[in-house]
Amino acid sequence: MAIEQCTFCGIVAGRIPARVRHEEEDFFVFDNQLDWAPTMLLLVPRTHLTQSELWQSGDLFGRIGALAVKMGNRFCPNGYRILSNFGHDAMQSQDHGHIHVIGGARLGLYVRR
Repeated sequence: MAIEQCTFCGIVAGRIPARVRHEEEDFFVFDNQLDWAPTMLLLVPRTHLTQSELWQSGDLFGRIGALAVKMGNRFCPNGYRILSNFGHDAMQSQDHGHIHVIGGARLGLYVRR
């Protein structure tokens, strides 16, 4: 996907509106448009990276992981999940690497059988 067509790059650049919860030099945190949990945050690097590139980025991934914990503790004090989807079968819908922080209610099982 061309970066010009990337939804998350558009949000980071201010071309696409989003409810921004936190910004810093390398990362952006905003509300996910999905609403199946009370809190659904997306943490994205400002630089367009694939999911695999983000997870293999060393220090950058360590810092976004620490930020995910900070956001989880702030917005979901009773508990949260941090997750990432890789590929079609995992329902990854954006090519721009990102991490989800989900919480605000009892989340239940990871996978229903």
